[in-house]
Amino acid sequence: MTMSSSCSMNCLTDMCYVNLELCQEIPPDFTCALVPEKETFDMISSHRTNAIQKLASVGTFQVQSSFKTSFNADSIIDARIIKTGFDPNICRSNFKVMDAVRRGNISHAHGLLDQMPHKNTITTNLMLSSCVKQGNISAARQLFDSMLQRTAVTWTILIGGYSQRNDFSEAFKLFAEMHRRGTQPDYVTFATLLSGCTDVDTASEVAQVHAHIIKFGFNLVLMVSNTLIDSYCKTCCLDLAYRVFKEMPMRDSVTFNALITGYSKGDLNEEAIKLFLEMQNCGCKPSDFTFAAVLSAGIGLDDLKFGQQVHGFVVKTNFVWNVFVGNALLEFYSKHDYPIEARRLFNEMPELDGVSYNIMITGYAWIGQFRESLDLFQVLQSTKFDRRQFPFATMLSIAAITSNLEMGRQLHSHTIVTTAVSEILVANALVDMYAKSNRFKEAKAIFSDLSHRSKIPWTAMISAYVQNGLHEDGLELFKEMQRENVSADQATFASILRACANVASLSLGRQLHGSLIRSGFMSNVFSGSALLDMYAKCGSMRDAIQTFQEMPMRNPVSWNALISAYAQHGDGEGTFRSFEQMVQSGFVPDSVSFLSVLSACSHCGLVEEGLKYFDSMTRLYKLVPKREHYASMIDVLCRSGLFDNAEKLIAKMPFELDEIIWSSILNACRIHKNQELATKAANQLFNMAELRDAAPYVTMSNIYAAAGEWDSVGRIKKAMRERGVKKITAHSWVEIKHKVHVFTANDKSHPQMSDIKRKLDSLANLMEKEGYKPDTSCSLHNEEEEIRLESLKYHSERLAIAYALVSTPEGTPIVVMKNLRACTDCHTAIKFISKIVQRKITVRDSSRFHHFRDGFCSCGDYW
Repeated sequence: MTMSSSCSMNCLTDMCYVNLELCQEIPPDFTCALVPEKETFDMISSHRTNAIQKLASVGTFQVQSSFKTSFNADSIIDARIIKTGFDPNICRSNFKVMDAVRRGNISHAHGLLDQMPHKNTITTNLMLSSCVKQGNISAARQLFDSMLQRTAVTWTILIGGYSQRNDFSEAFKLFAEMHRRGTQPDYVTFATLLSGCTDVDTASEVAQVHAHIIKFGFNLVLMVSNTLIDSYCKTCCLDLAYRVFKEMPMRDSVTFNALITGYSKGDLNEEAIKLFLEMQNCGCKPSDFTFAAVLSAGIGLDDLKFGQQVHGFVVKTNFVWNVFVGNALLEFYSKHDYPIEARRLFNEMPELDGVSYNIMITGYAWIGQFRESLDLFQVLQSTKFDRRQFPFATMLSIAAITSNLEMGRQLHSHTIVTTAVSEILVANALVDMYAKSNRFKEAKAIFSDLSHRSKIPWTAMISAYVQNGLHEDGLELFKEMQRENVSADQATFASILRACANVASLSLGRQLHGSLIRSGFMSNVFSGSALLDMYAKCGSMRDAIQTFQEMPMRNPVSWNALISAYAQHGDGEGTFRSFEQMVQSGFVPDSVSFLSVLSACSHCGLVEEGLKYFDSMTRLYKLVPKREHYASMIDVLCRSGLFDNAEKLIAKMPFELDEIIWSSILNACRIHKNQELATKAANQLFNMAELRDAAPYVTMSNIYAAAGEWDSVGRIKKAMRERGVKKITAHSWVEIKHKVHVFTANDKSHPQMSDIKRKLDSLANLMEKEGYKPDTSCSLHNEEEEIRLESLKYHSERLAIAYALVSTPEGTPIVVMKNLRACTDCHTAIKFISKIVQRKITVRDSSRFHHFRDGFCSCGDYW
């Protein structure tokens, strides 16, 4: 009951009317509860003299003249007390408690309440409400449980407490208990209960509450229907929200705002705009919430003109001064990549808040204008806005992208001082920043301390592991993520598919393919492209092509994935065909497309084709070649022995030669026995401050060994020792029955080594009969011939192939991966093995794929 409805009570006699507005002692909160006649009378009795004087002075207290000589006001009130048995002491105590609450002295109010021998519902409700307002829900529940009498107001106050904490589950349980206890809810109860519904998982409970609303007839109450629409929108039941909307006998601006907001958040942007137009036709005035929701819908539609029209409407309706609407406009322009318009609006806004700065800083960061973000963040730091609400997540992302660890650490300190580190978004950004900075210890520490680990920090950690080549760690973390029932998204799958591709686990890749289908991400072009790349790198071109063919949509990324797949497998014809099909489909090739094509030319020794595509890249498509394109083209020329042409191209190149280019030249010199240029290339590599691996030393050592210059070989090995460069251990691996088996050269530790040795001995005899002659230049130097021959037999890829032969049925294809380039003797030996065992054997080394069948290799011995 409200103040106006409870104030005209016949509390003295049929001839006595009281206007409670004159009783100024009533606390404001008193109007929030149902006011029984007893409490009204107690209040008047407690302050009867003052109240009566006020009433008499304005003529609102009327008594028949025949009674004026017989009774005074005091006697009338005292008679009423005697008649009803009211206790004035309780009334006085009630008002003392109310006064303490009104003055904010809650602890004193609790003490007074505890001292009262008899308590009534009104005072206890007031205390219950004060506990809820303080956020002390446990104290409120304890007081509630101690109450012998509870009204609908009592239940509603506590339900509201849980709703404010977004604890809809507990609020709903309380509502159900209220129903079981026989207390009839009022319309405020339903509005209060539904106000806490913000979780999509509570849709069924909202439907149950809706049924009770209809049962009690409150579906005709505007406030209840508005709250019901809002709840259905928040639980993604937009069809039910619209049904309630259509059935409402009357609507106001709140009604339209709730549904427009629901539509915009549910990506039903056209419907949201139509509803906005309907709102104008109905004569309902828009509010700041209306404009914010409609501008959000405009962002979803990517309709700049519509947003500008709304901007004009905002100016016309004089909402341009409203900072909430101004921020919505800022976000609209920022997300449409119109930083100039956004900054102009920002500078013209009469009022700014922390959100205004956050939008601008994030907008600049989104389009890569990091300097502007940093400058504006420095300005924000000089304001008095809540530092906890600063855009730390955005700034940490900038630190991660720009590899500015020092900046990231300073921001981390700020988040600790402002306690913003406890915010999920900030903590996730810290994990991402440290992980991308290769500071896994710090990233793990923050990740482990997260109270709620959503898919975002999991994906950040997995991506960081994969990007830094720690593929096994990334896969292990993904398994842990699955064990904790955290669902992956497209970004997670993209990273884990990349890890799967690098370890070449085809069985895991197929499992991930199934997970992608179940998750509904197969329609995503980036997920499909990552899946295609995984199949290609695991050696299954058939699955890669099928994945491409089944894509519902394609873009340059998916076409590049296909072109790259053909190039990795040394299929020049397939590479060129896919490139031309991409162009015919209306897509413009980019630098990635050309890099794959030039790589295919290098693998296949196609000099003319390489020169043609390199020329068309600049002439037809106006693309500026990057260092990688020059490196590929130099490799094409050098591997074909065209060193003069390569030197001419190097002279035109606008870059200094790096480790990759010099290594490519050195390897070509080994093939073509160009020792003079090889020495020059080797010296360039040896003089580099940071040399990534020992490959150049090993290659030059082999060149000297092939020429019989053993002193030079000794100098190379001494230089390696002095510089601390160590040769990377070659290892190969093969997946058998969902388990990966890793082998290193001359490693005898495998549990089935006896079977492997027997198979290798058997193959050696058969290979000799077929005409195989070992190339001992690929084995240990300065060793006896017999030892060198034995060493060749136990190279890592041969151990892996032998194990696959003894572990799989006849005719089963074999896929072996190697971390380094395969030697020429192993390449020859595997050709013989493929013919003897009549199996297709695929070997992926550090350079490319080799497909062996019937004694031939797909590379045509050009590798």
